[in-house]
Amino acid sequence: MPKDSIGHLIPGTVSSTRSVPSHIVRPEYVGKKGPSPFTGSDVYSTEKIELIRHSGRIAAEAIAAVGRAIVPGVTTEQLDQIGHDYLVANDAYPSTLGYRGYPKSLCSSVNEVICHGIPDNTVLDNGDIVNIDITAYKNGVHGDTNVTFIVGEATEEVTLLVERTREALARGIKAVAPGRQVNVIGRTIASYAKRFNYGVVRDYTGHGVGEAFHSGLIIPHYDAPQFDTVMEVGMVFTIEPMLTLGTSDWDIWSDDWTVLTRDRSMTAQFEHTLVVTERGAEILTLA
Repeated sequence: MPKDSIGHLIPGTVSSTRSVPSHIVRPEYVGKKGPSPFTGSDVYSTEKIELIRHSGRIAAEAIAAVGRAIVPGVTTEQLDQIGHDYLVANDAYPSTLGYRGYPKSLCSSVNEVICHGIPDNTVLDNGDIVNIDITAYKNGVHGDTNVTFIVGEATEEVTLLVERTREALARGIKAVAPGRQVNVIGRTIASYAKRFNYGVVRDYTGHGVGEAFHSGLIIPHYDAPQFDTVMEVGMVFTIEPMLTLGTSDWDIWSDDWTVLTRDRSMTAQFEHTLVVTERGAEILTLA
């Protein structure tokens, strides 16, 4: 994703796929067009939740390692190498690698890219923002998280967008409680974002995660009463709001992955995997 003459991203050069040591167990979808339909439950035992927590911790630590390298002049390809190396050093498989043909070990979404940006030869500049999304697969379960980083120093408007998107995630997590429908999460996030006239992306949502990378459970980030699944103790899913300085409408590049705001406004995202508890929610993706 290099940039054109007015600073908007354009497709860059993607390097060859990185290798994963043969002893690291792959998710079942690797080498296939897509994952098998998930027939399990989004509610997990205490023992399985601890395994998800372990995968989530590795993913969070990998993002922290990537974050320490984010400075003006680094490429998203270099960031992918750091994330990949951290995961495999901890005997975890990068869940994105080979998922429906995705070619890299993390997603790096810069500036107007909402999600699923593919690491390439894009050079990060002072004032850019980049969302790093990493999922680790180990012991048969996935842990999924992402963080938006500011490269150097950004404008006040962009800095506030990043801070408020982090806060939107925190408020969404606080809305979690057994017996509530999942749509209360989206209603909470949208109400907060509306205070600042931010766009809230609707078509990319939180999801059930654990034994499946995406289980089929949908967690909306907007007021969506049609998503009426009732939260239960032991239910595991992600919340990952995507807020924009402009429209919530989006375009997608010909790579079928890179999703951008239609008006090319800046966008930020934060994500945690969490489990519903008797008192609310516990985050499973902490370093």
